[in-house]
Amino acid sequence: MTESQGRSSSGGKPNPREKRVTLKDLAAHLNLSPATISRALSGSPQADALAPETRARVEKAAQELNYRPNYLARSLRGKRSFSIGVLVPEISEGYAAGVMSGVEIYLAHKGYSYLMVSHRSKSRVLEDYMELLQDRGVEGLVVVAAELERTPRIPTVVVSGHRGVEGVTHVVIDHDAAAQLALGHLKDLGHERIAVFRGRAGNVDSEDRWRAIRKNAAELGLTLRPELTLQLHGEAYGETFSSEGGYREGYAYGEQLLARGGEFSALFAFNDISAIGAMRAFQDAGLQVPEDVSVIGFDDIQSSAYHRPSLTTIRQPLREMGERATEILLHHLSGNERDHSGGFVTMEPQLVVRDSTGPF
Repeated sequence: MTESQGRSSSGGKPNPREKRVTLKDLAAHLNLSPATISRALSGSPQADALAPETRARVEKAAQELNYRPNYLARSLRGKRSFSIGVLVPEISEGYAAGVMSGVEIYLAHKGYSYLMVSHRSKSRVLEDYMELLQDRGVEGLVVVAAELERTPRIPTVVVSGHRGVEGVTHVVIDHDAAAQLALGHLKDLGHERIAVFRGRAGNVDSEDRWRAIRKNAAELGLTLRPELTLQLHGEAYGETFSSEGGYREGYAYGEQLLARGGEFSALFAFNDISAIGAMRAFQDAGLQVPEDVSVIGFDDIQSSAYHRPSLTTIRQPLREMGERATEILLHHLSGNERDHSGGFVTMEPQLVVRDSTGPF
């Protein structure tokens, strides 16, 4: 099997009848060894040891000659699959989609592929799929929004897991900083009676975020009232792991807040989807956002900027978290573990002020 198709001398476009450019062809063209060419194009940490000028020459020539590495041959030679497994809670708009965008971007740049499955936040499903993916030959795992019970047989990085597991790196958000940003923003606007949507039981971020909210509320002199605190459940609203179910739940819990009759001027929701659902419930009840009630979400999913009003939220750097987790995993697979073989890597949140919050 030849490795890549050549470029037509007439139109500059690939011609399937022309001889494919091989690794040896490219090496001869640049007067470099095939090993150097392979390293320069691998995207691995070993490529960093090459001079930037050499890497630039190789990348330019590869583009001009339309050279593409033969990953099947590469896998057979090295007895590697150059693939990883990714386990997410669901495949839908929201948190997992943001993290996956970062995973995909980084893997594409490094020439890896991936197999993705949904663990549905169920520990038995998670364990079964981890075994299945390992049996399929993946070299490592990125696990999103789940807690591991034991150290996997292959290198693994967890995004948003808080239970330390030996040898597993966890990429997490700074929940204390997030709570301070959200509650501080609302207090600066004059809000004292703040309703809260807690995350559902079993969500890996629920307890740590609720702890951070309580801690920072106390430090800011804010009282969190039980009648203004609701915990999301998910399953009662169908399509537990879909964004549609999340919008419906946010709407229903927004109605519950109003029905309880407790006065509140702002809502801090567990995520953007429940915040958007609650906003719609408030509006359907004749309230204006933010004139009557301010709403702040969490995550900064793509659609949060396009609702009316656009949603003020705590931006969780989801894509960056996916990229960072994948970078750590691939460094581990290449034998360069750097400083993160186990432990926690903390990412910083950002307050994104839009139209759903205003002064009280």
